[in-house]
Amino acid sequence: MIFTPSPMLLKLLYTRGSLHNLPDNGGVAFSLKNRLDTVRLTHIDHVRVNGQQLGPEHITLDLGEGNLRPATELNQGSGVEFEVGRSITVRLRTDALPEGMHPVSLQFSAEPFGELSVEVEDAIVQQDAQRVRIPRHDGDDYSEAAIGARQRFAQEFSGQQFEHIHKYSFDPHVLQGNCEHFTGVAQIPIGLAGPLRVNGEHAQGDFLIPMATTEGTLVASYNRGMQLLNLCGGVKCTVIGDAMQRAPVFVFDDARGARDFGKWVEDTIAPIRAEAESTSRVAKLQYIDTYLANKFAYLRFNFSTGDAAGQNMVGRATFAACSWILENYKGAPIRHFYLESNFATDKKASQINVMRTRGKRVVAEAVIKRDILQQRMRVTPEQLAYHGQVSNVGAFISGANNNGAHSANGITAVFIATGQDVANVSESSAGIIYSEVTAEKDLYLSMTIPSLIVATHGGGTGLATQNECLRMMGCTGRGTVHKFAEIVAGVVLAGELSLASAISSSDWVSSHEQYGRNR
Repeated sequence: MIFTPSPMLLKLLYTRGSLHNLPDNGGVAFSLKNRLDTVRLTHIDHVRVNGQQLGPEHITLDLGEGNLRPATELNQGSGVEFEVGRSITVRLRTDALPEGMHPVSLQFSAEPFGELSVEVEDAIVQQDAQRVRIPRHDGDDYSEAAIGARQRFAQEFSGQQFEHIHKYSFDPHVLQGNCEHFTGVAQIPIGLAGPLRVNGEHAQGDFLIPMATTEGTLVASYNRGMQLLNLCGGVKCTVIGDAMQRAPVFVFDDARGARDFGKWVEDTIAPIRAEAESTSRVAKLQYIDTYLANKFAYLRFNFSTGDAAGQNMVGRATFAACSWILENYKGAPIRHFYLESNFATDKKASQINVMRTRGKRVVAEAVIKRDILQQRMRVTPEQLAYHGQVSNVGAFISGANNNGAHSANGITAVFIATGQDVANVSESSAGIIYSEVTAEKDLYLSMTIPSLIVATHGGGTGLATQNECLRMMGCTGRGTVHKFAEIVAGVVLAGELSLASAISSSDWVSSHEQYGRNR
């Protein structure tokens, strides 16, 4: 099943700012990018610019890499595949346009939708001929020649010689979809901590933990916490939630229109789910939360995404669902629609993620024996529990998203080592830590990570060193993302235990002086 694109969404095929005059009076061109779903272009009827209609004989499609297809040829043949993410330049044989705004429309046909139309406005602006441009190669931008051109450009532009950035041990072509304008690598040291004993539902056993960092004492501190957890039987980890969001907003004339729309969405969840899930074999729509404010209806789509982190996946699925909604809602008119309203809080910490989950919601917990804690960390359970109470007040006053010590340290180091989207640390660093002294006078310590965004498939997880680090923990292959989430949660608890003990025993500064000095 493929969703039906609404006129509002079809405008998004056009790349705004792409309208330009071709050199040497060669005509006019603009760009289309498929942001919707894979289709086959079967017929170009006409393009209209400034009221002038241009038929197929005046239109050529530039498919890239020197592949030019006249519209007349396309119309007589079987068409051309237009995949999601692909861009096509439409060349028009006509007079150059003056600077300023120009109405542009394109009438075409695509399987399986039939006749479609895109109508927009775009501007011709003066090109800055003096602008410095980073070298790139349209045919193969990951070739040795393209990379070498950028390396020379960087040295000439900066006036510096680079010895280390240029050295790497993998085929740069694997970076397509991960890094543009590839020039070299940043070599970040990887230290090993552990092994950490994890008693999870998915991660069971002892795991070496690769941590990529430049912060002295970080690996040593986490290693110390892991040793202590191991002496007490390990860390128990549980995934208690799993959801990835995209949050569109629909704008109405008044609050009543938004309210009625929200009720309609609730009653129409089945066909909305079918449209969303038609875009992916993996993404499954769990539920939609509706939040109303003023004349706006914010929909928070919640998906499971398999082993992928899934932000792009759920964006496409939500796009499909919203296109169906725009076509089929017959209530109060929808005045505006935005695929993301900032309510999913992508790459931002937020209270809604703490309450409702984003990514994986994981709990790591352990009971630390009194004698082992005192012997290894020189603190008592009572000291750490009281210190936790004092810290809670500090976190409350400051408005922090975490009442623990430093979960972002361990999460970031593991993220960099394993090819995660490091910007997701902004959400993943949220944490709720709790401690108490047990009836046996031991210390119970628990950390809830409500929005841990991790992946074992897609993104940077398949790159050279990143995949090796995931393999080190046995976190590659189908169905391993919950295992990885449990390991990361265990790492976080080890770091909390180590740093809290160091602060309570006043070892914090002396440890940094001993292990972390670099001056």
